Amino acid sequence: MSSSPTQPSTSSPQQQQHQSHHQESFEQNNSRFVDLCPHTSRKVCRQRSQVGCNKVHYRPNIQPHTDLSLGDCSYLNTCHRMDTCRYLHWMVEDPVSIPSSTAPASIINPSSSKSKLLPPQWVNCDLKYLDVGVLGQFDVVMMDPPWDIHMSLPYGTMTDDEMLKMPIATLQKSGGLVFIWVTGRALELGRDCMKTWGYERIEEIVWVKTNQLQRLIRTGRTGHYLNHSKEHCLVGFKRPDDKVGEGSMTQEEIQEALSWVNRGIDTDVIVAEVRETSRKPDEIYEMIERACPGGRKLELFGRPYNFRPGWITLGNQLETDRLYEPETIARFNEISLF
Repeated sequence: MSSSPTQPSTSSPQQQQHQSHHQESFEQNNSRFVDLCPHTSRKVCRQRSQVGCNKVHYRPNIQPHTDLSLGDCSYLNTCHRMDTCRYLHWMVEDPVSIPSSTAPASIINPSSSKSKLLPPQWVNCDLKYLDVGVLGQFDVVMMDPPWDIHMSLPYGTMTDDEMLKMPIATLQKSGGLVFIWVTGRALELGRDCMKTWGYERIEEIVWVKTNQLQRLIRTGRTGHYLNHSKEHCLVGFKRPDDKVGEGSMTQEEIQEALSWVNRGIDTDVIVAEVRETSRKPDEIYEMIERACPGGRKLELFGRPYNFRPGWITLGNQLETDRLYEPETIARFNEISLF
């Protein structure tokens, strides 16, 4: 029986380019992904399954004051009173070693781009007073502003007027991307900031928050009426100077301005576990780096846990300044910040 002849590829050059970007982006990582067991604990897993399980399990963290009849703590590993909380908490149990036969397929053309990236750079400063022009220009700017949301917060905030007056546009050329994290009432303010700064909003990423057991958060410390289980990240690009103040741009104009961006690789939803207060999921960096693998990247209002190769982080809660770009160091020296 003769085999059918191989059919020629019918995918377009654009589809082939997308597949190439997708493969390179998701197969470069040598780390091995280990799934979470749906039974939570190994004991329950053994009771309900007749086969060995090498997924991640949790074990109950039972203390003298724990009352098992109360069930799980709503805050789990983010609980601020774990030493006295009577609800049940959990700890991650190391997964069983995975046989080498289950290892992922070999990596195709592992990229050396990681080694070419500069180490993390940062400057400890007050962004209300820093002349951001000293930084030069960036292809990507991400920020998690300290919005004044009229709630008690463990950090200082900025007024609406202060945010609207920030000279973000000086940090980018036309077509540069900006990512702005917003919560609650800041959602509309963030959109207003984009317009005021001369940007066109093109996307909105939603972070669905999960807890330690990968369940949707139902009890939060924010929200006036409903518990907040998500945050939004507004995505926009800097409009050409001759388009600032005009109506919405056409799709053709937007596509031309963003021709340098890899499209269609990721979705607009991130499902990830909450960590420290205000800390955003690492997945956002990976999404940005897949869409914009080259160029300079800047994060505003950052903290030490935001340090990342290929990025410059600015904020007032950082360590001693560290820069590696000669041009940037020279500009900072001129204004005597070091």
